[in-house]
Amino acid sequence: MEDGIVLGKLDDFLNWGRKNSLWPMTFGLACCAIEMMATGASKYDLERFGCGAFMATPRRSDLMIVAGTVSFKMAERVKRLYDQMPGPKYVISMGSCANKGGPYWQHGYNVLKGVDEIIPVDVYVPGCPPRPEALMEGLITLQKKIANESLLQDKWGKNV
Repeated sequence: MEDGIVLGKLDDFLNWGRKNSLWPMTFGLACCAIEMMATGASKYDLERFGCGAFMATPRRSDLMIVAGTVSFKMAERVKRLYDQMPGPKYVISMGSCANKGGPYWQHGYNVLKGVDEIIPVDVYVPGCPPRPEALMEGLITLQKKIANESLLQDKWGKNV
């Protein structure tokens, strides 16, 4: 830094802003939602990661945390909410049920066998239900992923 001039890549600047100002959507489906709410409360304080203001509308959020069991009836709504989110948008799959169907994976006729069957997932957080520390680790993993994105490619590496 000389004479008050800072040089850097535009990608680095924009990614710094995106990773430190994620706006998650309030979207809890089952018991994992309790742990997600605890993570946003004062004891764990997601705000220190730039991710504390949960939005009640998909149009103002860029992070969907799918927390819990996704039934076939709810899968259509999950997809619709994801499509309504502005880009760039990210998804964290939280808990065994959202990841791979949980205890219902084999015999649950009404349960989706992983939310990644309908929307792209960026980070998987294992557990039944995962502790708040696990969700925070998933958020940090997502922030690292965002820091390495490029403006010339979408988040799956395709040129735009």
